Amino acid sequence: MTTTTKTRQRPAAVVLTESAQARVAALMAQAPEGTIGVKLSTPRRGCSGLAYSVDYVAEENAMDEKIETPGGVFYIDAASVLYLIGSTMDWQEDDFTAGFVFNNPNAKGSCGCGESFTV
Repeated sequence: MTTTTKTRQRPAAVVLTESAQARVAALMAQAPEGTIGVKLSTPRRGCSGLAYSVDYVAEENAMDEKIETPGGVFYIDAASVLYLIGSTMDWQEDDFTAGFVFNNPNAKGSCGCGESFTV
């Protein structure tokens, strides 16, 4: 008797809304030469300890999570994945501001200006 093991694909740690995917595409359209994608990380800074940072990537790190989007490759820093599991990333613009907005169920608090969070 032969048994086969089925493996299901693991869901992405972060879900990008259509608006966020469109912004990734726009960033990739104007990216510097040699850029292979856009990367989300959570460096230590701000009042609450962690902040969201989105930067261009020129070199792939095998440990980072890789998400294929219609507009380009989106990476999540390996050290940040645990802080971001289950999050939704959106791009929002209005008359005064434009930026990525995160709905992170792991965040237990944030600073008054909203620039940093704690888990």
